[in-house]
Order: sequence, then structure tokens, then C-alpha cells
Amino acid sequence: MLPLTLMDLFDQASENLKKETAPLAERMRPSTLEDFVGQEHLLGPLAPLRKMIERDEIPSMILWGPPGSGKTTLAHVIAHSTQRKFHFFSAVLSGVKEIREMIEEAKKDLKYQQKRTILFVDEIHRFNKSQQDAFLPHIEDGTITLIGATTENPSFEVIGPLLSRTKVFVLKPLEEKDLAHLLDRALQKLQVSMESEARTYLLQSVEGDARRMLNTLEIATSLLPKNTPQKTITLQQIEQALQKKNLLYDKKGEEHYNVISAFIKSMRGSDPNAAVYWLARMLEAGEEPLFVARRMVIFASEDVGNADPQAIQVAISAMQAFDFVGMPEGWIPLAQAATYLASSPKSNASYKAYLNAKKDLAEKGSLPTPLHIRNAPTKLMKSLDYGKGYQYPHNYEGNITEQQYLPDELKDRVYYQPTENGYEKVIREYLEKASHKKR
Repeated sequence: MLPLTLMDLFDQASENLKKETAPLAERMRPSTLEDFVGQEHLLGPLAPLRKMIERDEIPSMILWGPPGSGKTTLAHVIAHSTQRKFHFFSAVLSGVKEIREMIEEAKKDLKYQQKRTILFVDEIHRFNKSQQDAFLPHIEDGTITLIGATTENPSFEVIGPLLSRTKVFVLKPLEEKDLAHLLDRALQKLQVSMESEARTYLLQSVEGDARRMLNTLEIATSLLPKNTPQKTITLQQIEQALQKKNLLYDKKGEEHYNVISAFIKSMRGSDPNAAVYWLARMLEAGEEPLFVARRMVIFASEDVGNADPQAIQVAISAMQAFDFVGMPEGWIPLAQAATYLASSPKSNASYKAYLNAKKDLAEKGSLPTPLHIRNAPTKLMKSLDYGKGYQYPHNYEGNITEQQYLPDELKDRVYYQPTENGYEKVIREYLEKASHKKR
């Protein structure tokens, strides 16, 4: 490592002065690997990126992850750990002119001080093709180490030549335990405490976004009464800071089951207004949307069934649409599916048919398959009368025969009894017609 120059010391002093007046999220930004929280898959003791940093073998890279997952912080940590000069660029505010100026400065630093430069480009996906092209020769000749940050899939938003010269690292939303660790640090720095209920609500509300959590905490701290000894942040102050009311909903407790029950029963009761209300209650309180989507797929078969065979397709399409779109717009296909299912004719006839068949199976065991509907691929099987007397329905008028398909002991069983609702009325009429023909 090279010794610090007078200019380095001046830069550090300026940085410290900025931090004193900066937002809490900036003041809490760590500068060492030991203080970095989360992303164990990248920075754990044996993780590849950590080894690269410790060896000072940093490639140009793209950090892809959701807001508040630590992309900017990680870039700062890399620069500090490797003692490289750090330039921050915003793709929203900067252009090719600023890039060229910085490249010239980086060339001088490398030539006269042997100091390498990290160019950090926030929201690199916002740069167009020509702007991204401007980095290529300088990455190639080692003038800069590029670290780009993006919330968008780099496969679609970063040009091929740049992707081929960089390594992509995927950051995940911070886990609740990581957020809790950061929160404890921040509370200690601010010299305040927090009610248990307020703490739980804050950790669950920020959806893995550390920056949002720290910004909310800073606002909540400013709402504490002045000139009083109170230094404890309440749930009400967290709600005010988030501009969002705490909805009574424990994703692991009783209210979770109460609300999903209300949602299912509203759809079953053909009340789309109540169904969409309970859907909103769950999603706005932080319920996992795919959990709700899976419940609708089950409902579509269990409670709508063949009264509207299209219902299960709507439910599956809504689940796939959410998986494709994600939040914040993902609620739209889920709301469409919930109102469709609630408004559909209902039948649990196929659901009950299976349960009745299952009951007979439990009571009577595995009864022999009638010989005439057994498969007979070999001479031996044919000699044992497998398949003998089978009537191929397509050779008969109306594609219906009188043959028996159930075991003898169950030959008159009726498991599936279609209702008069929706398309099942058509099914019922067809089966009645088929039944008469068999007689």
C-alpha cells in the first residue's frame, strides 16, 4: 500500500466534514469490509469478491441489486480497502463530457502518482449506447476500474461489449437480521431508543432497503418532542415518517390466517368488493404476493372448478404475470384475478369427487382393474384376456359405449356430480345424455 499524500489527507478531511452534515444513511456508510453488513454470498470469509478485494485484484464490475442493498456502499468499501481514488458519477446527471474529464484526471493520477482510479457509475442502465461505449478503451487499457450499479437486469440494459469486459455481481435485498444490526448501530449513533412494536414495523416495512430504513429513522428522530427527556421513538412516529399507517397484520401469526381466510371466503361468496379489499389489506401490509397468487390458483380449481374452466387459466396467468412484472405494479394482475374468481360461477364438484374417490380407496384398497380396459402390449397379456372386449368409443355413435370403467365392486359409484352453475350445466347435460345411452 502506498503512503497517504498531503492531498489524500486533505480529501479525507473534506470527506469527514461532509459526513457530519450529510443524511444519516450517508453518515452510517461503512468504509471497511468488517463493517459492511449483508451480502454474505459475495463478502463472506471464503466468497470470491472478498478475496478479490483482499488481494487488490479488482476487475471492472456491474453491481446488480434492488434499492438499498448496498451497491454504492460496496463501491466505497472497495475503493477504501484498495486505496484507490474514487469518482462518483450519476448516469442521470452526468454525460460523456464529464467522463472524458475524469478519464484525463485518472491518467494523470496513474502516471504521476501511480494511483489507480475507480469510476463508480450509479444507475448505469440510464446511459445510452454511445455513453457506455466511452468506457470501453479506458477499461481495456487499465486507466480506470469501472463499477456500475443498476437495479435493472444488465443483460438487457448494458451493452454487450461492456458486459464482456465486466463481471456481474448480484446483490440481494438485506435480510431482517442485517437490517436489525444496522438499526442498532444507527440508534446508538443517534443516542435514541425505539419501542419494540415500532422496531418490528420498521424492519418489516422497508422490504430489505437499508437506505429507506435509515432515512425513515432520521425523520422519526426529528419528530421527537423538543426540550423533553423523551428519547424513545414510538410506532406513531415511525408511521408518520413512513407516511403509512401500520396495518394490523402479522405475517407469521393469527392475523395472517384471519385475513387470508377472509379473502378466500369473500371470493367463495361471490363478493368481488370484499375480495379486492382483503387482497389490498394483505399486499399493503407486506404479505408475500406469490403466496396470495398460489392461494388463488388453488381456489380456482377447488371453488370454481368446471363451472368456469377458464378460471384456473386466469389464476395461473396472474401468478406468472406477477412473477414477470414484480412490484410495484404486480398488484394489478392479482386484482384482476381476484375479482374474476369472485365473480365466477362456483362449483366444488370436482373437488368433492376426488375426496369421495379417495374415501373408497382408503376403505376398499386397490381393487383390480377390469380386464377389458387393461393395456395388452404382449402376447402373454393378450392370452390372459387383457384388453379383451374393449369397446373403442370413437367407433360408436356419439362416441359413447355401454362399457364399464370402474372395478366391479364400485361399478355404480357416482363421484362427480356437476352442478347447474355456469359451464357445469353443459357438462351435466352431456353426462346425463351419455348415461341414458349406456342404459
